[in-house]
Amino acid sequence: MTSLETQAAIQQELADLEHISFVAHRDTKEALAVIETQGDVIALEWTRACKALFQHDRDAGKAFIRGSVAALEASGEVLPWTRQALRCLAWRGSWKAVDGFMSQLPDAYRLLGAEGEVRWAELGLDWCGRHLDSGVAYFRCPVADMAGEHGVRGVEELVLPGEALFSQRRLALGTYLGGAIRVRNLLGIDAVLPWARQGADILQAGRLRGEAFFKLESEESMAMLLENLPGFRTPEHQRLLQLILFAWFGEAFDLLDGTWSPDKGRAFVETDGAALYLPIALPSREEAILALLHTAGHLACYSYERRYIEALFQEVGRDHPPMDADQRITWRPLFAAFGEDMLRFQLLFDLCEDLRVDAAIARRVPNYLVRLLAAADAAPLPVSAAQPYFVLARDTLRWAVQGAPDNESMDAFRPLLSDDASIVDAFRIANQRYAGTSLPPITLPEREHAYLPGRSPNAARPVYPRRALDQAEFGTGTEDKDDVVKNQDIRPNPEKREIPKQAAGEDPDFDIPPEETTGSGGRVGVGIPQPAHVIGHAKGAEYSEKGKPYAEWDYRDGRYKRNWAWVQEKELTELDGNEAAKLLTQYAPALKRLKRAIQTQKPARMAPKRRQFDGDELDLEATIAYIAEKRAGMSPKANIYRQRMMLHRDTAVTLLADISTSIMQPCPEGGGRIVDRIRAGMLLFAESMEEVGDPYSLAGFASKYRDNVSYYSIKGFDDRLTPHVRAVLGGLSGRLATRMGAAIRHAVTGFDHAPSQRRLLLILSDGRPADYDDGGDERYLHEDTRMAVKEAVDAGVHPFCITLDASGSQYLPQIFGAGHYLVLDHIDDLPKKLPEVYLRLRK
Repeated sequence: MTSLETQAAIQQELADLEHISFVAHRDTKEALAVIETQGDVIALEWTRACKALFQHDRDAGKAFIRGSVAALEASGEVLPWTRQALRCLAWRGSWKAVDGFMSQLPDAYRLLGAEGEVRWAELGLDWCGRHLDSGVAYFRCPVADMAGEHGVRGVEELVLPGEALFSQRRLALGTYLGGAIRVRNLLGIDAVLPWARQGADILQAGRLRGEAFFKLESEESMAMLLENLPGFRTPEHQRLLQLILFAWFGEAFDLLDGTWSPDKGRAFVETDGAALYLPIALPSREEAILALLHTAGHLACYSYERRYIEALFQEVGRDHPPMDADQRITWRPLFAAFGEDMLRFQLLFDLCEDLRVDAAIARRVPNYLVRLLAAADAAPLPVSAAQPYFVLARDTLRWAVQGAPDNESMDAFRPLLSDDASIVDAFRIANQRYAGTSLPPITLPEREHAYLPGRSPNAARPVYPRRALDQAEFGTGTEDKDDVVKNQDIRPNPEKREIPKQAAGEDPDFDIPPEETTGSGGRVGVGIPQPAHVIGHAKGAEYSEKGKPYAEWDYRDGRYKRNWAWVQEKELTELDGNEAAKLLTQYAPALKRLKRAIQTQKPARMAPKRRQFDGDELDLEATIAYIAEKRAGMSPKANIYRQRMMLHRDTAVTLLADISTSIMQPCPEGGGRIVDRIRAGMLLFAESMEEVGDPYSLAGFASKYRDNVSYYSIKGFDDRLTPHVRAVLGGLSGRLATRMGAAIRHAVTGFDHAPSQRRLLLILSDGRPADYDDGGDERYLHEDTRMAVKEAVDAGVHPFCITLDASGSQYLPQIFGAGHYLVLDHIDDLPKKLPEVYLRLRK
């Protein structure tokens, strides 16, 4: 075909397109001006492809035409990708595949090269033939994400396992691909296939659950990632990290679990001015220690001290820093004046303040700056706009390590190395540098890569202002612990005097400061019996270092608050032996029936125990083995006897009673108070357990704020049921509120001394979990109790709740699970039901 004939053919194709669609003709004509530079023959084939794709599917034709110029610029050729696009004519509704193919085509050429693009296109087109929606997902996935750092090999190793999953499990590539990329980036390619197989199994069990797994949005998928996450795992080394901080700063910082997860990018150690928040893993042990020292250094070197922060906000024209509802400082007004350039200034400010703090830490910690610089030198340079910021931070650090020699570009930072430099100086110097900076604008996703290893964004969280300097002026030299509750999202509100919902009636201890008390009798004007007195000091304000700390689950942040609830073990000293004897007499018929039922469950035959050192008869097998080993010149143990004895079930149980204020209320059915039934139930349970012979313990609990959870041990596993124990049960009375999660966690630790493998925790309650500092959020302590129950099950303890609350069926299934609780219709049933429930559970 001559050149004139070719030109005429092109014009004919354009005329046909104009007849089909004005838009198609216009777009093709615009792109043709660029395509014609490759020659008339190539232009003709491309024009025919435009027409064929547009006739096949209008949207496919539009996508091909509009993406052609960018594809030519990236590849320098036309025919290879044109012929690849024409293969989509084989499938109906393939316009999405063409659209994805053309949009990713320039990146495929730039990142993979011409040969790599051929393999990339071939894999995608094969998927279109196998399953069109999967092919669409493939072509719409960014090439850079699929290739990672391995080019076309990265695409192959990611996609080829998907073929096996599709053929064996019918798992579509779109379901698998996004999560697979993130799993590979976090854990390596070897983790992708096991992850995908597990997800396919879950998908068969439930579609929504499986899709959440593959999107890494479910607890199961995140647990898998966290379990296999490489690097230095901070939860396993918290004791070491705390010791390091105390050694260098002389302060016991709270180390709490942060909210970071593997899908959130780079992991940082953060602070809210009161505690340090640790990600579950950091790249290495060295970086973890440096990050911890650096973040703690901000607290120790007054980055968040109240006086300096107030001066800082005065610099921007605000008399006082703005506070949120929890009295934490919000940083945004400090940077708001910079508008869209806020991130650039914030990075400069962080760089200056980090240099000041690191210089101060180096005066305490030998070789700290050298180690920080070594970590920065070993880290790869970021490839985004973050690189100049990273390099500047590294250069200022190297300058400080070298002794801050004269350097015109660094002299502006010199005041930050002074002993008396403050965060205000860092802010002023950052403003000076910003005025003449050549650093490029930066986006939020790029910002995280601008920080050196060990450093982190300083304004990541609102902060509680520290008051170390203010208090020193008054001669205390310590922080006022009652002024701000550290790390607390839920705060006591004594001004409102809000009583927990289950504590009907007034609490006699609510308005009276906790103290060590002795004697007996009631307080004037209380209106209900005086709660039993306790031995030991219970500091019930907002902070306490007494007792044993436990983590508490905060469902709103999706994390545990470490060392949050403090449990103090106490003794009940109010005794009433006469009441115990009266109750045993009153319920004697019920106890007799229980004992008769227990006798039918006891083993009736003698069971042999073999290989004993003494016994009733020889163990033939053990005797033969002993003689053979003896003749062989060995020194066997002479455990050659058998004993016959009654074998009991290997079960231990703890009965944990909620003794909050509400048990002092009258029974709804009349005939006494709730506490009378609880006393009787615990007494009959104890007497029944003596008959059963299983090891058991008795305890009660109550609370007043998170730092004052009282755990009353009434009888231990090794203790006998003495008249004293009966008198304690007879004198049982209610007090305070119901922080059930902490009590469950403490009760579970008590099973460490239990002599049995099977362990039951019976919880006796009359209302919802609640406390004075739950902020009125019922769900908060419900969720914490639910997590405490899960932890107990994981520890091999099986909790079961017996409640006297008629509305218990509304919330107990979510806490304990179906079949693991009992709502008593009549409180009078408690004394006989409690032992019966145990006998059913132990079968």
